[in-house]
Amino acid sequence: MPGKFNILVIIILSTLLSVGCNSHQENATKTFRYNESKGISTLDPAYARSQTIIWPVHQIFDGLVQYDSLLNIRPAIAKSWKISPDGLLYTFNLRNNVKFHQHRLFNNEESRKVKAQDFVYSFNRIMDPALSSPGAWVFTDLDNSFGQNGCKALNDSTLQIKLNRPFPPFLGLLGMKYCAVVPEEITQHYGNAFGQHPVGTGPFQLHKWRQGQAILLRKNPDYYQKDSSGNQLPYLQSVVISFITDKQSEFMEFMLGNLDFISGINAQYKDALLTRDGQLREKHKDKIYLQTGHYLNTEYLGFNLDSTTGQVVPKVVRQAINYCFDRNEMVTYLRNNMAYPAHNGMVPPALTTNYPEQVKGYYYNPELARTMLKKAGYTNGYPKTIELLTTSDYVDICEYIQHKAARIGIKIDISLGTGASFRNMISKGKAPFFRASWIADYPDPENYLALFYSENKSPKGPNYTRFQDTIADRFYIKSLKTKDQRIRDKYYYKMEKRILSFSPVVPLYYDKVVRFVQNEVHGLPVNPFNLLELKHIKKYKKRSNL
Repeated sequence: MPGKFNILVIIILSTLLSVGCNSHQENATKTFRYNESKGISTLDPAYARSQTIIWPVHQIFDGLVQYDSLLNIRPAIAKSWKISPDGLLYTFNLRNNVKFHQHRLFNNEESRKVKAQDFVYSFNRIMDPALSSPGAWVFTDLDNSFGQNGCKALNDSTLQIKLNRPFPPFLGLLGMKYCAVVPEEITQHYGNAFGQHPVGTGPFQLHKWRQGQAILLRKNPDYYQKDSSGNQLPYLQSVVISFITDKQSEFMEFMLGNLDFISGINAQYKDALLTRDGQLREKHKDKIYLQTGHYLNTEYLGFNLDSTTGQVVPKVVRQAINYCFDRNEMVTYLRNNMAYPAHNGMVPPALTTNYPEQVKGYYYNPELARTMLKKAGYTNGYPKTIELLTTSDYVDICEYIQHKAARIGIKIDISLGTGASFRNMISKGKAPFFRASWIADYPDPENYLALFYSENKSPKGPNYTRFQDTIADRFYIKSLKTKDQRIRDKYYYKMEKRILSFSPVVPLYYDKVVRFVQNEVHGLPVNPFNLLELKHIKKYKKRSNL
């Protein structure tokens, strides 16, 4: 019943939104509908930490730059930019035709125009400790002695940002939704409630929010972006987001045509949609299609290398575990082929295309694993039991590796953790062996390799394995001292090869973007961030030849 109730709400509200549109068009519709089973707590970009929030925030807000489907950084509100030779000063030239969504608090049309000072305010808002934004780290390298905490508006259309040290990936960070521009007068008026009354510059604006039922977004008539033919975006008139919590109910509503797409694989319906090798079943192809692509998420097992714990697994054992299982088999049978086997390093292939050559990781070779253990003196296998910490949704993967490791003489016990306690065990170094994943925040290999920089040891940073190596550190530091991407990629390549030789991790697979989409939806791009890009979507049914 909860699923039917939500869909009834969506139908009623969608009808309200369509007033004024040509509702008699048989082959076109103007509303895109998707479900968010986890609910949405806020639409404030300052808290856009998870995909749940990022997706709707992306429709409402824009920033200086944006990513295309190949992860190239493209202009958004900034039409161009320059970076000083020392890599410290960024100068952005802003468009003069960008307006915030209409709101009664704006005194006039002029006050709706986005100016450089709006970005100065927005970035300082994120940095304000009182806001407790999880995105404050983006601005940790700003030179606080320059302008307002590193930001300065030279005039209405020129913004400058100054760093206190070179950080070449910084431009990519500005594409994150944390860095979206917000209007000061509106945020000041609503205070902590701004997330329920968002006003941005994006292709859609908030129209209604029925708590626990649905969010309705309406087309922004003043949106500044156009398509390649000069037509104003977006094409859609509205977006409806429902909150059906039960995944089986969500699936049924999608199959009934009441939702336009669902994202990801769920055990409750994966076999109904997919064959064992990851293809859409033939019986569904007349109604829906399958989208897949690289996703910047690496699933892995990590070893705690902190020698003070007395539980460090020897390097040869770590290497043997990397050789003992077949990643192709694992992905095929346990993930319906909806992932890419991690035959390389930690950095997903989508970010390593400019490496000097492909990083060679571990492959399936149990005989080599046994030989390595015997040469290290473990003729009867490794005598200690290794405890592997994981969560319930990855038990199948961990049991698979447990089984394969036992065949070469390595005993693994699996323990389950949940929520905050699971994360705290890893962060505080209490888990000798653990399951983890890393989703990129920005499109640069540095985001992954920072997990192995010694200065980032957890809990200070994301180096959860406590890996430390002076040579790897040297490559990392050198990569940050050049703006030349080709040179940086060479250092990234060398660092990753060095890291793999120590086996601080067991790369499992690189995730895939997986989407099931109604056939009438056209122009929905797939990108490695799995960002929901709706401004180019058109919905129409193909005409029958009968």
